[in-house]
Amino acid sequence: MGAPTKRGVTMIDLEQIKADTKKALAGLLEAANLKAGQVLVVGCSTSEVAGERIGSAGSLEVAEAIISALLPPLKERNIYLAVQCCEHLNRALVVEREAQEKYWWEEVTVVPHQKAGGSLATITYGKMEKPVLVEEIKAHAGMDIGDTFIGMHLKKVAIPIRLEIKFIGNAHLTVARTRPKLIGGERAKYCL
Repeated sequence: MGAPTKRGVTMIDLEQIKADTKKALAGLLEAANLKAGQVLVVGCSTSEVAGERIGSAGSLEVAEAIISALLPPLKERNIYLAVQCCEHLNRALVVEREAQEKYWWEEVTVVPHQKAGGSLATITYGKMEKPVLVEEIKAHAGMDIGDTFIGMHLKKVAIPIRLEIKFIGNAHLTVARTRPKLIGGERAKYCL
């Protein structure tokens, strides 16, 4: 990674970040079995990836490495990406207008930038074909890089997925899929 410092690295290996993101995404897609038209929410602290405190050292370069690993495989599978902004934009999400219209998400008026929205949201906004921001969603699966708390944007019921890869750079990685609620009592059947 680089020369050690107080939290682990001074320089980030962007190719390793990209490779680890690809590996994590592949594991998540396999476990979650997402279908075309479904939604994956991603929250990311590029500061944490770089070994710094969340919100303190955002990196557009790290964001570029991560988004370049996420967008092509998701586009290939026709899975919508939603990227969560930081707390300064109330965790709004960058999505394609097509997804916003399909799911009837309420659009909000703001453009993310590095200091209000975060690096990944900023880069994603520039990479999407017709980006818009929405206030909230209910995604089918999620990837949280750096403990940014994406749970508010996942459908009920979220199920953690344990992957071989536990970190992207220095950032803790958590992924989840969702399933429909099991309802009913002792007479209910869940399989035909």
